[in-house]
Amino acid sequence: MKNKSYYLDKLSAEQLKKCYQIAPPRVRQYLDAEIQHILDKVQPSDIVLELGCGYGRVLKKVCEKAKRVIGIDISKSSLELAKKLLEGNLNCQLFLMNAISLKFPNQFFDIVICIQNGISAFNVNKKDLIREAVRVTKKGGLVLFSTYSDKFWEERLNWFILQSKAGLIGEINLTETHNGIIFTKDGFKATTIRPTDFTSLTSELNIDLKIEEIDNSSIFYEILLT
Repeated sequence: MKNKSYYLDKLSAEQLKKCYQIAPPRVRQYLDAEIQHILDKVQPSDIVLELGCGYGRVLKKVCEKAKRVIGIDISKSSLELAKKLLEGNLNCQLFLMNAISLKFPNQFFDIVICIQNGISAFNVNKKDLIREAVRVTKKGGLVLFSTYSDKFWEERLNWFILQSKAGLIGEINLTETHNGIIFTKDGFKATTIRPTDFTSLTSELNIDLKIEEIDNSSIFYEILLT
């Protein structure tokens, strides 16, 4: 579980926040487009869960629109920072919790989101992650996963190089980095979940799946529970 340890040790709280602060304009556009796509789906009566909420970057926006928002993460320090960022948002709750072992009842949420390539970054069993997200989502509700578009490869790699130069992640192993997978010399690995991958992961589930590219930068996998 190298990436899980890496996240807890190096990419949580303020370190994680810095990754987004140094993002170049095109990456910021990608990040904003992801959030806007989610907000377009959220209704004022919705109860929303974010898997891997980090320091609250996305939650802060969702709280402004949804009835109730819950964020979970495995990093206590990230959640402590999120608590400060979300201070005053009475409709938002934070929990220290693993996304493949959710402590919520069946069919509880209207929308469950796992964006910014969380399905790869969490480094957990992807089928279990998807099943748990589906389990806690109401019938008629949505589960939204996102990953990087292949069209965004150069911008994504450049962003990771900037993070490396800032000391936030290890030196990029440019010899091994290719085809949507980024390696660092200290063992970190960032992959991409392509449409064929996600379709295979959900083939045993009775779901309606919609795949949509946003902003030429992200791929959204939208699961509608029927």
